[in-house]
Amino acid sequence: MARVLIVGAGLTGSVCAALLRREASGPLYLAVWDKAGAAGGRMTTASSPHNPQCTADLGAQYITCTPHYAEKHQTFYDELLAHGLLKPLTSLIEGMATKEGDRNFVALQGTSSVIKHYLQESGAEVYLRQCVTQINLRNGKWEVSKETGSPERFDLVVLTIPAPQILQLQGDIVNLISEGQRRQLESVSYSSRYALGLFYEAGTKIDVPWAGQYITSNPCVRFVSIDNKKRNIESSEIGPSLVIHTTVPFGVTHLEHSTEDVQELIFQQLENILPGLPQPVATKCQKWRHSQVTKAAANCPGQMTLHLRPLLLCGGDGFTQSNFDGCIASALCVIEALKNHF
Repeated sequence: MARVLIVGAGLTGSVCAALLRREASGPLYLAVWDKAGAAGGRMTTASSPHNPQCTADLGAQYITCTPHYAEKHQTFYDELLAHGLLKPLTSLIEGMATKEGDRNFVALQGTSSVIKHYLQESGAEVYLRQCVTQINLRNGKWEVSKETGSPERFDLVVLTIPAPQILQLQGDIVNLISEGQRRQLESVSYSSRYALGLFYEAGTKIDVPWAGQYITSNPCVRFVSIDNKKRNIESSEIGPSLVIHTTVPFGVTHLEHSTEDVQELIFQQLENILPGLPQPVATKCQKWRHSQVTKAAANCPGQMTLHLRPLLLCGGDGFTQSNFDGCIASALCVIEALKNHF
């Protein structure tokens, strides 16, 4: 039985897992490892510790489908709509840039529900808090080491983590990456920002006419969303949740600061935008060191093959673009490369 490891439980990794399961003709052991405590990657959804139904999208807020991808990735959109995971975004998002023919969708159960759907479809063994440290070649297989626990061996490995994290891996992989590939990986650049989720008690009112708003006049806050309102969900039993995304310059400036200090700074600036906000019952501050790709790997459509026998691939938005369709496109490229191998 072939043993396959996908590193990264974000959108690219989860779609790769689901597609690989569909394409596999023989028995397959499929594992997905992620260093975070929950699946989702940059489509993560946090829950209030007081009420798990009160959630906030700390990564992607909504999905924009352009006419080009509406046709190219139609089966993916149709599937998620049919399962009730996505629905058209009808709430007011002030300042949202829209182009003719674009369609926007929101995830009813939070964006991480999309990731969980694909992981479930894949039947993969998902292991969280598994931070990969080394990849070595041992008797024709990949021996993958992590921060805790024993190394494990796989016939095939797919890395869907950010390019800087690939370059930090130790072991034989260091010498297997060619100089040209190393330059390509080093050229991938990312923006950085923080996201803050605020959770409120049931019955709390946040009286604004919009569900989301892009802010252009604040040095700290770029976007604010009332997540239940964004999804058109009103409930007397579930309190509202508020999401604040910072500007990139603020994120870069405060990247190495403590999340407690950053959270306090965001609160101070939020008071200027939404004065008199009630006190939340819980908060969650998320640092996105690799928020969105600002420059993808050149001449590398969708994936990069680091080694052929055994196969070691890289995929993710670092090889396409930072949105839903970019991750789907990368996953499809990875599967095409795997097809040739299998």
